[in-house]
Amino acid sequence: MSEEKPQRVRIVLADIPRPSRTAATRTELTEQTHVGDALVRGLVRAQLALAVRLTAVVAIGLGGLPLLFAVAPVVADQRLFGVSLPWLLLGALAYPFLFAVGWAYVRLSTRAERDFTDLVERP
Repeated sequence: MSEEKPQRVRIVLADIPRPSRTAATRTELTEQTHVGDALVRGLVRAQLALAVRLTAVVAIGLGGLPLLFAVAPVVADQRLFGVSLPWLLLGALAYPFLFAVGWAYVRLSTRAERDFTDLVERP
C-alpha cells in the first residue's frame, strides 16, 4: 500500500482574507468594545460641545438684551416704526434669530455625524 503524501500548499499572506478596516471598526461599534465606546463618546462630546456653544450664543444674544435695556435706558426708549425697540427685538426679531441658531445646530451636528461616519467607513 502506498500512501499518498498530501500535496504541499504554499500560503501567501496576501491570499489570506482579512477583515477590512471598515469591518473592524464596525465590529468595535456593534460589540461595544473600549474602542467603539471611545468613538461614540467622541461623537457625543462633539455634539454636546456644539449644543453648549450655541446655547451660550442664545443666552448672550437674547439674555443680554434686557441687561442692555436696563443699563442703557436711552436704547430702551427708542422707537422704530412706532414700536418700542425692546418689543421689536424681543417680540419679533428673536424668532428669526432662534431659527438661525437652530438651522446652524442642525447643519453643524449633521456635519459631525458625517465626519463620524466617514471615520467609521474609511478604508
